[in-house]
Amino acid sequence: MISDRREWPDAGFPGVAVNPETLDTEVVDEERCADALAASSDPRDHALVELARGHVSAAAEILVEARYTDPESFRLKVLELDVLRAGNRNDRAVERAQQLLSESKGTPNEAMVLQYLGKIQFSRGNYAAAEKAFSQALELRVAASADASLIYSSTVALGRARELRSREQ
Repeated sequence: MISDRREWPDAGFPGVAVNPETLDTEVVDEERCADALAASSDPRDHALVELARGHVSAAAEILVEARYTDPESFRLKVLELDVLRAGNRNDRAVERAQQLLSESKGTPNEAMVLQYLGKIQFSRGNYAAAEKAFSQALELRVAASADASLIYSSTVALGRARELRSREQ
């Protein structure tokens, strides 16, 4: 496990990272996060930070309003997966992830959906399914020469899913 928070995978917003043990987003630098949040008008950023702070209901409210304004935003649809997962609505999250996966097949967004699907399956304790999704996300990200932080995030998540799956056997 990566104990130094500075080595945790980036969650896509300043001061927020992915806990390599739980795969949940967490605020790791409150001051940096607050400064970046104050400068952002993107509701996705605000919802992501609320999730990282453990405020699922607040994140859901922000997301509902944002989706009303921009119902076709793919990034908001993907964030909805994490809100559903964090709210323990995993069955609904898997269902939505499968829909988004069919919409994104063969596009650059496919790896992102697979990563979130892996995270949902991980939360459910279905480590074999999580491992499969993370592995596919990693393969797509490597093949697309994605940003190193995305490849690192998939690598860490895949490693954690494999670790927990091996404990089950």
